[in-house]
Amino acid sequence: MNPEQVLAKGITQLGIAVAPEVQQKMLVYLALLQKWNKVYSLTAIRQPEQMVNLHLLDSLAVLPYLWPSRWLDVGCGAGLPGLVLALMRPEWAFTLLDSNSKKTSFVQQAAIELGLSNVCVCCARVEDWKTEEKFDGIISRAFAEVAKFTSLTRRLLKQEGSWVAMKGAPDRELEQLPTGIVMERVIPLQVPNVDAARCLVLIKAI
Repeated sequence: MNPEQVLAKGITQLGIAVAPEVQQKMLVYLALLQKWNKVYSLTAIRQPEQMVNLHLLDSLAVLPYLWPSRWLDVGCGAGLPGLVLALMRPEWAFTLLDSNSKKTSFVQQAAIELGLSNVCVCCARVEDWKTEEKFDGIISRAFAEVAKFTSLTRRLLKQEGSWVAMKGAPDRELEQLPTGIVMERVIPLQVPNVDAARCLVLIKAI
């Protein structure tokens, strides 16, 4: 199957409604990622079909468990999951943060080419990032262990907000949560064509 077919089948398996024009934009993003990847090594995954499974579908799988309306994607890398989520939820606002300028340059260009007016891209280490903004949710896909993730971003989370960590098997990490941080729930995820364990960890400050 080509990437378009893999994406369409995977979306059906996830049971998520994705408009045809949004699916098309995801494929445009994929093509951009492949093009830039040759020069900037944005991802170790090179095969288009695997990019669909491990990047697009992996990001889409978390969508049913998120909430409005202002999100921070920490360590966004090549824009995952933030760009995919922004395509799906144009009425929400997404700030994508990474300390790698090559990656944020790509993400900024991708956001422009995808017409994403709900995306803001920032290049900084999260501990050095100066902002007064607070977020309803903070998500991370491959940033750090949960304890470090929550500690570094606690000042950025609204009082009623929650963290969302995309993980494989996080049991050991959850034993090391800082004081005042509690795990709300662990949601197992079934990502089409991905055999590895995937889950979503929801975490809250008390």
